[in-house]
Amino acid sequence: MPTYLLNLRGVPDDELEDIRQLLSSEQIEFYETPAGNWGISSPSLWLKDDSQAEQARGLLQLYQQQRTRDAREAYKRLQQQGGAERFIDRWLVDPWRMLLMVALIALVLYVSISPFLSLD
Repeated sequence: MPTYLLNLRGVPDDELEDIRQLLSSEQIEFYETPAGNWGISSPSLWLKDDSQAEQARGLLQLYQQQRTRDAREAYKRLQQQGGAERFIDRWLVDPWRMLLMVALIALVLYVSISPFLSLD
């Protein structure tokens, strides 16, 4: 009986390819369902054999932990080299857009908080 393994919406292509290779290397049979013509249904990864579900989930968990560790290390290296983008860098590149974003944030905060401030 097929077993749902993973929602593929928002999964980067390189990560999906890694997951496919991981499952194939462990001889875990799977198939993918697409989002459909209008993107209404959820693209997913399914296992053909539910007896392999625990093994597949364990492999995915280990893979995700390793990918998270690698991404954090890459970001730290980028910070040490001075290549990580900071708020001030973004502001200097496009100040009008950043000013608009800050104004929108302030407007949302005002609209959210003002009813509580006007209580008498």
